[in-house]
Amino acid sequence: MSASTWTLSDTDGDLRLHTGVSGRVSGAGHRLTIGMLAWRAIVTWEGDAPDAVDVTVDVASLQVLGGEGGLTPLSDPERRLARSNALKSLEEKKHPTISYRAATVESVTGGFRLDGTLTINGTAHPQVVDVVASEADGVWQLSLDVTVRQTDYGIKPFSLMMGTVKVADEVRVTLDAEYTPPGA
Repeated sequence: MSASTWTLSDTDGDLRLHTGVSGRVSGAGHRLTIGMLAWRAIVTWEGDAPDAVDVTVDVASLQVLGGEGGLTPLSDPERRLARSNALKSLEEKKHPTISYRAATVESVTGGFRLDGTLTINGTAHPQVVDVVASEADGVWQLSLDVTVRQTDYGIKPFSLMMGTVKVADEVRVTLDAEYTPPGA
């Protein structure tokens, strides 16, 4: 493969956040699945491997897709409230995007290791991301599963009832995508 650029987006796959629950009465809270419904990744290839990755996520595209656990099933009003609370925690008006920029990309068994900077809420930290990648008949399957701590980015995890139920500090971020490069 020669030098080329891929542009992947929400039409190519699903970017999800998976929250946990902590606190003394954590059984009362829901473990949420949140979709980031507007995102874009620009992958620059040099030869047979990517050498740059630039991801941008539109924070306002956040949608609560579901919730597990809790005392009762997650209702539509609770889903809307959880979305509102998440947008406030992420200071969406002040920081409308989340970004990831890979400074280096290394080929590893089963995919690629990205070493870059994740910026959330205006705060940047180094972040390594392992991408599982496979190609068959010109179609690429890409996935990742990485954990991010909210407090590293100045986000105070949402809590209720004086902290007896709160969103866990660690949030799992997953991506499952399928991409067919132009000309494949």
